[in-house]
Amino acid sequence: MKKVLITYKLNPEIAKELDGKMEYVLPDKSGFKREEVLDMIADYDVLVPNFSFYTDKEIMDKGEKLELISNFGVGYNNIDVEYAKQKGITVTNIPNSVLEPTAEFAFALLLAAGRRLGYYDRKIRTPEGLKWGLYDEPGLPIFGKSLGIIGMGRIGQALARRAVASGMTIMYHNRNKLDKAIENKYNAQYVSLETLLRQSDYISLNAPSSKETIHMIGKKELDMMKSTAVFINTARGNMVDEKALTHALKEKQIWAAGLDVFENEPKVLPELLELDNVVLSPHAATKTLEARDEMGLEMIHNILGFYFGTYPISKVV
Repeated sequence: MKKVLITYKLNPEIAKELDGKMEYVLPDKSGFKREEVLDMIADYDVLVPNFSFYTDKEIMDKGEKLELISNFGVGYNNIDVEYAKQKGITVTNIPNSVLEPTAEFAFALLLAAGRRLGYYDRKIRTPEGLKWGLYDEPGLPIFGKSLGIIGMGRIGQALARRAVASGMTIMYHNRNKLDKAIENKYNAQYVSLETLLRQSDYISLNAPSSKETIHMIGKKELDMMKSTAVFINTARGNMVDEKALTHALKEKQIWAAGLDVFENEPKVLPELLELDNVVLSPHAATKTLEARDEMGLEMIHNILGFYFGTYPISKVV
């Protein structure tokens, strides 16, 4: 029977999907440390890392029996995919279960940052309180504003659906222009990245992370944005130059930001924590009990599909 090493504390009820089909081990605490995985991996055929557990050459070399890395996350920048390919190890991800929760959270950040919900909440709790005047410290509207989506894949489109329902107009930048039928569905306009950055009222980063997209949003790109622009990132932290973004927020070059991901998670740049015009969350876009369980099921179905063909698998390599 094949053996599965799950690095994080998956709901045991979800893990039971493997009962009678595979042997598996779960950590007692929140997750196995890297050193523990290195000590155990030689005996396992399948490794299940989560999106914060980096699976590199050392782990794959120690895992002499490894045939499959079933990632708990849609992004797979936590895995050395090229080396896995060289070793003949299949890598899968979970694009379906994260779709709606991530789009939902991106739109929540958009609303919170634009309408200053986090700022108002903090200020109303302090002794000096908040200015209650009719024109004091206003937020920005959503209705009638433009949303520029960088990466109009399935999550980007799910975000567009929410934005259109709220009266926003959509422009997008993608590696490839979408079919006209999809564009028409959201009345979305394909534009260059520069046009999107210069013209959008709200900008959401939803592109996949890769070597080519590291710091794709830096000083040059931030300088192009409107002074009233709101920037949202639910993709990956390394796609944004965090220091440049912090400077732009501090100097009011852009209006606000909503960030769910960071360059050096779980560490957050201290200067970001001091700013009132940024909404911060701890990589929580999919953090609902329902979503986490659905993610676990999709991950397990990738394993069962790989070995038994009982489910379609989301194969990366």
